[in-house]
Amino acid sequence: MIPKEANSDIQMAKDLTEDRLSRSGGGPLKVAIAVAVFGVLSMLVVDHGPWSKPKVEHPVVANYSNTGEAARAAGAQVIPTEPRLEVEPDPPLPKPLHPVNPAPQPQ
Repeated sequence: MIPKEANSDIQMAKDLTEDRLSRSGGGPLKVAIAVAVFGVLSMLVVDHGPWSKPKVEHPVVANYSNTGEAARAAGAQVIPTEPRLEVEPDPPLPKPLHPVNPAPQPQ
């Protein structure tokens, strides 16, 4: 014979299982998917919509292939920067007064 406590435990387990099976759930997941789909669609519309056409440059600006040519045409003086050293010196570091573990002296 099954004790009364075990019978109530079995009944409670059945009730919890039925609750889990009848639960609809998934609301936050559905909202997250809807927000993601809306975001992707809005990015596609913004990037490829009829208002995102290539910008036409003014003919004066379009005549120069690089910034240097455009600057010279405007009357600016273009001076190259100084070359950097091939090997740069090490930055100064503080030197320790005593080593942490002195090496043993041979005798």
